[in-house]
Amino acid sequence: MENKEAGTPPPIPSREGRLQPTLLLATLSAAFGSAFQYGYNLSVVNTVFKSFYNETYFERHATFMDGKLMLLLWSCTVSMFPLGGLLGSLVVGLLVDSCGRKGTLLINNIFAIVPAILMGVSKVAKAFELIIFSRVVLGVCAGISYSALPMYLGELAPKNLRGLLGTMTEVFVIIGVFLAQIFSLQVILGNPEGWPVLLALTGVPALLQLLTLPFFPESPRYSLIQKGDEAAARQALRRLRGHMDLEAEVEDMRAEAQAERAEGHLSVLRLCALQSLRWQLLSIVVLMAGQQLSGINAINYYADTIYASAGVEAAYSQYVTVGSGVVNIVMTLTSAVLVERLGRRRLLLAGYGICGSACLVLTVVLLFQNKLSELSYLGIICVFAYIAGHSIGPSPVPSVVRTEIFLQSSRRAAFMVDGAVHWLTNFIVGFLFPSIQEAIGAYSFIIFAGICLLTAVYIYMVIPETKGKTFVEINRIFAKRNRVKLPEEKKEETIDAGPPTLSPAKETLF
Repeated sequence: MENKEAGTPPPIPSREGRLQPTLLLATLSAAFGSAFQYGYNLSVVNTVFKSFYNETYFERHATFMDGKLMLLLWSCTVSMFPLGGLLGSLVVGLLVDSCGRKGTLLINNIFAIVPAILMGVSKVAKAFELIIFSRVVLGVCAGISYSALPMYLGELAPKNLRGLLGTMTEVFVIIGVFLAQIFSLQVILGNPEGWPVLLALTGVPALLQLLTLPFFPESPRYSLIQKGDEAAARQALRRLRGHMDLEAEVEDMRAEAQAERAEGHLSVLRLCALQSLRWQLLSIVVLMAGQQLSGINAINYYADTIYASAGVEAAYSQYVTVGSGVVNIVMTLTSAVLVERLGRRRLLLAGYGICGSACLVLTVVLLFQNKLSELSYLGIICVFAYIAGHSIGPSPVPSVVRTEIFLQSSRRAAFMVDGAVHWLTNFIVGFLFPSIQEAIGAYSFIIFAGICLLTAVYIYMVIPETKGKTFVEINRIFAKRNRVKLPEEKKEETIDAGPPTLSPAKETLF
């Protein structure tokens, strides 16, 4: 053993990465073109469309829609977006493998520009069907970008900036949501004359990404590990890091490539069957389900009712909504700054703690506000507190963790599972919450508080801190939890044991 250690070269010290101009601009180009338009499309569904649906129907049939038909068409308009997202999450694995991370983002712009044009002309064409169809296509675009963008940014970033760049997905989603809230104000574009422009604007970020992203490098990890092109990986690293001292990072990629060769190419079915990835897979399912089922969509759904109970007139509630958007942006940016200082676990636990507490207090407020009117103002505080808590942990941090806990070979399949869970739970909450709220009223928020608690307990018990660790180091941590041995550990045991015996060696799943 001593001889082996004496002959092993010392590890190459890694140089701390900095946010070089090329890395910064590549992040801005990718995130603005993908995450921004995702957040924008998430929020531009406006009640003014109902009037357009009714007017178009009247012109065709000389009668207005009944309530049931309007509800059906409106439900289709809203629900087509997460269903399209589910479809996009299922095809993203094929795209990122065959076209690369950057190539997938560029191709995905087609699914943003085409529906933007269709929605922009829907009023002139007098066809509300164009809006419903476009929502499906935009959902596909969002489903692809939601997985491909964190993958691209996570593989571009040095390990000490991986958290910061990983949260940029959520930062630009929130900025997109906020600008959609601004543009949707009745005095700007949220009116019968302006809404076609409101919808068509979703194609602008995609067009800007098409013009800028081709000038930035492909993921160096994709180039070296999946394509075997070390020269292209080194060239990309030189541009992203701004220096020539690349050996430590290249060596880390080689180690990951070696682990990938031992593990083999993984499909979704094989990923679900592997003991060596069991806790990683369960962790992203819990993180994604907890993100959606913890009540964020319900809070948004219930917000106007809470504002109205506090005496806020309907004409001014949209400005309170904009105020909540400001809180969302500020806390998400705070999370981006703190994620490399406090770590992933602390932000997740703090965020779920705040969200769960806000849900419990909000339940009390909704139950007793008729008896004590002053509680209505506490309801608004609860909404803002919940948004702040979700923005600091449950919203941005899972995008970082899901990239970090999988190696290159399993990341594609893992992101397909991750995306499917995200969009399915998104659809379930949007579809079922109105019925649940009608059945049990304010008590529905106790359910969300319970989900926050269970998710926080799982994070505390299972998910390790990944701050400052390489992908291979994180893989070793989970290997112990999964009770499997990595290939290099098996090799060391073989060397220590001396010459092999005649009995066959037991294979591990790695």
